Amino acid sequence: VEIDHLKEWLKRGYHHKMKYMERNLEKRENVRTILQNAESVISLAKNYFTDEQYSLQNGFGKVSRYAWGKDYHLVLWEKLYEFIEDLKEIDPEFGAVSYVDTGPVMDKAWAVKSGIGWLGKHTNVITKEFGSWIFLASVITSYKFEPKTPSADFCGTCAVCIDTCPTNAIAEQYVLDAGRCISNLTIENRGEISTEFKEKFDNWLFGCDICQDVCPWNKKFSEVTTEKEFFPHGNKEIELSEIMGMTQNKFKKRFADSPIKRAKLKGFKRNAKFLNE
Repeated sequence: VEIDHLKEWLKRGYHHKMKYMERNLEKRENVRTILQNAESVISLAKNYFTDEQYSLQNGFGKVSRYAWGKDYHLVLWEKLYEFIEDLKEIDPEFGAVSYVDTGPVMDKAWAVKSGIGWLGKHTNVITKEFGSWIFLASVITSYKFEPKTPSADFCGTCAVCIDTCPTNAIAEQYVLDAGRCISNLTIENRGEISTEFKEKFDNWLFGCDICQDVCPWNKKFSEVTTEKEFFPHGNKEIELSEIMGMTQNKFKKRFADSPIKRAKLKGFKRNAKFLNE
């Protein structure tokens, strides 16, 4: 079912310019094309919420909460390595291939199947324990585990995320139009940002948290993470004039351990210019 939804999403062009989403559909559909003797997928989640506030300073751009600290890929890869090594000590024949939002694996679908949470109408996975402020990882394994019960959907009739999105990026419940999503437009997008979105960015420089900030589950159940690496490391807000004068070397040095490097300097300057004009 999930792969059918993905194919329909791609057919409607909602992946915008993320052409990589069109590739390796067979791997997304069948994990045994990744690990031949796969029997189970272990889905993992890590809370990254910190209770600091976004910058409201003039001349500064806002950064999505997930990028305030150290790059989550680096943090979670280390934990996954230790996790898999521990399992191999129990069984040396234990086979595993792991991903942290880095390969053709349907992390959200596996998280829902494993009972971690349900897919929110904003298309983020929501948990009862931490809301949607979580990073996901998937471990494809050769070991057969007892399957968990998938989570029920607790969004109910709530549509505040859909109603609040300033660019109408949530085309319909559970369907995101990435071509209108501020997060995609400021991170994955390599082209120019349409003037259609002028005055709608709410000063977002990198990413956007609006649909998560308004979610009742996040307002009620967010808990500060115990992972200190996810606390702000000086990138919670960034001066737009600094970005416009930034060199490639300075960009690489400052954001070496930050998810912000994903936007690349050219994209980062484009974002700053868009907010400044």
